[in-house]
Amino acid sequence: MSLNKVQLIGNVGKDPDVRYLDTGVAVATFPLATTDKGYTLANGTVVPERTEWHNIVLWRGLAEIAEKYVHKGDKLYIEGKIRTRSYDDQNGVKRYVVEIFGDNMEMLTPKAVQQPSGVQAQPLQQPQQSQPVPGQASGQNDAADDLPF
Repeated sequence: MSLNKVQLIGNVGKDPDVRYLDTGVAVATFPLATTDKGYTLANGTVVPERTEWHNIVLWRGLAEIAEKYVHKGDKLYIEGKIRTRSYDDQNGVKRYVVEIFGDNMEMLTPKAVQQPSGVQAQPLQQPQQSQPVPGQASGQNDAADDLPF
């Protein structure tokens, strides 16, 4: 029996690069940073913060979701498998690349932070702005006047 399972929570390093194969299948790739916080040992030794970068690969529906909704700086939960591939560089040296093939992804950054001026963020904000003002109280809630609905 064997198990190849990875669970990561980290921040997206750059907007996903999404390509479509000739068959129409989407493939998204992007770096994800995970950070172990620094600390100080009892004897005073300082252990610095350590950031690891992971190459994330998403296929099909997950890649299409990443293309639309994932942006640099977003916090994500990725669950998947470790895959290693090799290639020969320009000098003929064999290079290895370790990638995480994602099977599951959850976006942990709130929508209001992901798209501050986007339409999707407004329904989250709109009830908070309009609930305290049940009637047409002029001048008390100018932010509600800027809403498109």
